[in-house]
Amino acid sequence: MTIVVFLASLLGAMAIGVPVAFALIFCGIALMTYGGIFDTQIVSQRLISGADTFTLLAIPFFLLAGEIMNKGGLSRRIVEFAIACVGHIRGGLGVVAIVAAVIMASISGSAAADTAALASILIPMMRDAGYNVPRAAGLMAAGGVIAPVIPPSVAFIIFGVAANVSITQLFIGGIVPGLMMALALFGTWMVLAHRESVAILPRQPMAVKMRATARAGWALFMPVIVLGGIRFGIFTPTEAAVVAAVYALFVGMVIYRELKFSDLYGVFLTAAKTTAVVMFLVASALVSAWLITSANIPAEIGEMIQPLIDRPTLLLAAIMVLVLVVGTALDLAPTILILTPVLMPIIREAGIDPVYFGVLFVMNNCIGLLTPPVGIVLNVVSGVAKVPLGQVISGVWPFLLAQISVLFLLVLFPELVLVPLHWLR
Repeated sequence: MTIVVFLASLLGAMAIGVPVAFALIFCGIALMTYGGIFDTQIVSQRLISGADTFTLLAIPFFLLAGEIMNKGGLSRRIVEFAIACVGHIRGGLGVVAIVAAVIMASISGSAAADTAALASILIPMMRDAGYNVPRAAGLMAAGGVIAPVIPPSVAFIIFGVAANVSITQLFIGGIVPGLMMALALFGTWMVLAHRESVAILPRQPMAVKMRATARAGWALFMPVIVLGGIRFGIFTPTEAAVVAAVYALFVGMVIYRELKFSDLYGVFLTAAKTTAVVMFLVASALVSAWLITSANIPAEIGEMIQPLIDRPTLLLAAIMVLVLVVGTALDLAPTILILTPVLMPIIREAGIDPVYFGVLFVMNNCIGLLTPPVGIVLNVVSGVAKVPLGQVISGVWPFLLAQISVLFLLVLFPELVLVPLHWLR
């Protein structure tokens, strides 16, 4: 009956249009009322303690770094660098999008911000060169969702706090899967682009490539600082977020000089608004998470799926299918925050490495950003590139299937995550 109360209160509130954060609080209140322990002080205390975590400070600073990067010219120089290096290949602008997406993912970790930056620069160029615009828009969207998988990643921070898993290990574990997602996009794009008749950019001489590399050098050095500092224990992920924001601010204002003092208010305001939404959502989710644990819901679900506990691969595959379905209706952060407290006790009981599960879980939720009807990233591409949403959806399917194939490849072969994780660790 507890599971029924949990699902009915949560889904019922969202069905009538209650924002997810408030729906999570309502769900917690419903569980408290059903358990006979209703106390408004518990709600307020859990809200405050949920947000009062040092690790969560990484979220506003990584979001700020992403905003500064886009406003300060770092994103544009990364795209110019990619065009100079691989733009001459058939379908080269699509390859540029994939390469730029990987580089930008290692800087900001925001799918929406990276997708908007890439689409605004590359879609007009691809349209003029004769590319299939819906397919190009689908590629931009699929490339953008790599951002929360390759560190630094706000999604990993949220999962790490909710699941009590090392964020540093999650960051390291996400590197290889993120690169595999990029390779899957590259292979799919090359097959599709081979059939198109488009203008091919001329091969750039070495002098031009060197000049583009020099112009983008400061931007390209940012992931080296952030990931290298985390990997070698120089600073924590939270401290890395501060370093990323300060570095992006310095480069944008002093080196590239495209970020003016007059721009700072808008940049900080946008980052603050996004942070407020994410942090309130996290705090609200941790209220319901505490009550989910108190109500022993994970144990009840564990009894229901007991036959799968001894077959971890099958259990993981079933969970991934469930998350894919949920991802069609919910955004990344709410899905992580709602399902993590329910699934983690089951994952630990089944003997599945929590870091490995966290990487696949976040990757699955990122793929959910591409699935209609919600598909946040699809809406971003549609708005920025002025392409109807229906056309973006039709163009993204080949890349969506490629990303799902990588996900289930990692389910079948955990070593693809665990071996690099052990080596990099």
